[in-house]
Amino acid sequence: MTDTPHIPEALLPPLDAAALLAPARATHAPRILILYGSLRPRSFSRLSAEEGARILTRLGAEVRFFHPSGLPLVDDGVDASHPKVRELRDLVAWSEGMVWSSPERHGAMTGLMKTQIDWIPLSDGAVRPTQGKTLAVMQVSGGSQSFNAVNQMRVLGRWMRMFTIPNQSSIPKAFQEFDESGRMRPSALYDRVVDVMEELVKFTLLLRDSAPVLVDRYSERKESAAELAARVNLSSAL
Repeated sequence: MTDTPHIPEALLPPLDAAALLAPARATHAPRILILYGSLRPRSFSRLSAEEGARILTRLGAEVRFFHPSGLPLVDDGVDASHPKVRELRDLVAWSEGMVWSSPERHGAMTGLMKTQIDWIPLSDGAVRPTQGKTLAVMQVSGGSQSFNAVNQMRVLGRWMRMFTIPNQSSIPKAFQEFDESGRMRPSALYDRVVDVMEELVKFTLLLRDSAPVLVDRYSERKESAAELAARVNLSSAL
């Protein structure tokens, strides 16, 4: 059952278990980027993300926010040189994991949330900005509990080749869950936010050093080999 004539031997060597299971371990704090999906002055997606940031910081992570005010629409006469787009992409490159926190609006994540994700490319030259990074998803709702936004963000996370953790947070009637100062009240919903942030840190620590092996794919090695062969053949013909 090992007869695979269509697979070049050099492109599918035996798995390097040591590189996968015992990579060199980084010692710096996990780097987590938080995106949120509303610009309202009292934005519950931002307030819930801020609660998550406090927990992440307590767990030893380094946390940064991208504040999306001023981010242009994709294809609206601007490109990646726009300062807000550059800021977003630089933060994504810095990060090892992300939190996406969006309101559910009309049964979906907000357009602002989607715009941020749309400005993050699958590839930027030879760099894949999101591939192999961890992701936690959160949503807030004005009414009863729903999971439409987190489910959509999970699909996007998979499309962006991220490791989306199993746990998630969905906060119904969010206006009841935060006090006048913007802090989340103690509840089972708050405990779930703690669970999600704790799980995100654990998965980030487990996966960040093994990511280069985990995302090293046969089809991409094959494509790279073909491109190299084409360049070599072109050079030989000159």
